[in-house]
Amino acid sequence: MFEGWDAVGLARAQFAFTMSFHIVFPAFSIGLASYLAVLEARWLWSGREVFLNLFNYWLKIFAVAFGMGVVSGIVMSYQFGTNWAAYSDKTGPVIGPLMAYEVLTAFFLEAGFLGVMLFGLKRVGPRLHFFATLMVAIGTLISAFWILSSNSWMQTPAGYAVNADGQFIPGDWLKIIFNPSFPYRLVHMVLAAYLTTALVVGAVGAFHLWRDPHQAGARVMFSMAMWMATLVAPIQILAGDQHGLNTLEHQPAKVMAMEGHYQSHKDGAPLILFGLPDQEAATVRYAIEVPKLSSLILKHALDAPLKGLDSVPRQDWPPVPITFWSFRIMVGLGFLIFGLGLFSLWQRWHGRLYDSRPLQAFAMAMGPAGFLAVLAGWITTETGRQPFTVYGLLRTADSISPLAAPAVASSLVAFVVVYFAVFAAGIVYLLRLMSLPPQPGEQGPPTAVPARAAGITPAAAAVAKAES
Repeated sequence: MFEGWDAVGLARAQFAFTMSFHIVFPAFSIGLASYLAVLEARWLWSGREVFLNLFNYWLKIFAVAFGMGVVSGIVMSYQFGTNWAAYSDKTGPVIGPLMAYEVLTAFFLEAGFLGVMLFGLKRVGPRLHFFATLMVAIGTLISAFWILSSNSWMQTPAGYAVNADGQFIPGDWLKIIFNPSFPYRLVHMVLAAYLTTALVVGAVGAFHLWRDPHQAGARVMFSMAMWMATLVAPIQILAGDQHGLNTLEHQPAKVMAMEGHYQSHKDGAPLILFGLPDQEAATVRYAIEVPKLSSLILKHALDAPLKGLDSVPRQDWPPVPITFWSFRIMVGLGFLIFGLGLFSLWQRWHGRLYDSRPLQAFAMAMGPAGFLAVLAGWITTETGRQPFTVYGLLRTADSISPLAAPAVASSLVAFVVVYFAVFAAGIVYLLRLMSLPPQPGEQGPPTAVPARAAGITPAAAAVAKAES
């Protein structure tokens, strides 16, 4: 199956595969934890039962998604040790503490309050329970903070020194944590997480409105999701534009790959909408382009010069085809989300938000769009950084463990089989939970194993209860 692949290519494929499974769950958990905090706050403020029902409904879904994210994330740390030992050795003094800070802050906070959030509403009271929910939501954001700081340092390294053993060692922790690209990545990722969750909530609400337009819980969740798409999508587009300008300043080769600019343009670069990048020939075949528009977007001037990959040594070129297309998928989905928000606003204005079949169909179709956009954005970021793990300083080929290709291939096959079996079951279970409408008196996650599931007959359970 992997004939002709070397250990570097196989290790990259394995990391890409496992990371693609993992990244969607934290993105969903970050947004859903904040959504749960908003639902509980609105219940406490208004006293309306519909918000409590929705809280319990989405709490069960959050519990499963959060657990899947934790399990899939554990694999990441093991891969650094098995496949990327050289990288771990070189960057450990910088990356290791950043990961430890995440554990000491985010993981401890989430672990301390997650049980109360899941099972404690009737035990600790509404106010303390809301505090626990808020802490879990804040914990997910803190986790994103440290993970994105670590990844951003790999993209735009700062505040480091190199010792005699070739290791990156901390010189200035503030510069390491708040490296040049970090603020842009943090804002872009958190907004992406909120939009991803809003699209899922909106799709579930639309699905149940399609069946029953008078379903109270579906109406509330659909309205909230459409407001999020309406308000946050344009902010995300602006944040993405600023992130792109930052990338042009610090990682110009990545932007060249995203734009498909193999050649430099002295008097204004075109915006290539579509085409087939040819890495060998260094050209984009069948290009559909708008003259000078890329210069206008990136330099805010039609005739501004833009360098191309011909100004970069060929051995430092990112893989243009995948970076070029993943970027377009991300941007295209972003504008579709923006369109969904505008359409929902139009229908809301005309009083048809809850009974518009076209809007409901559009919202259901866009349910997975946030996950796809997150994946496309991650692929753009990581492939555009190649051929480096630490941009401009440490090559991917020099980061791998001394492993033979067959060893990496066998573990990759094992991951594929296990992941598709385990996570497919989890995703099917999540979809089953979402297919059920929120009900009056909706209960949260069960606090005990049902008697039948534990192998106890109802009669025996009744006797045991009577004896107790």
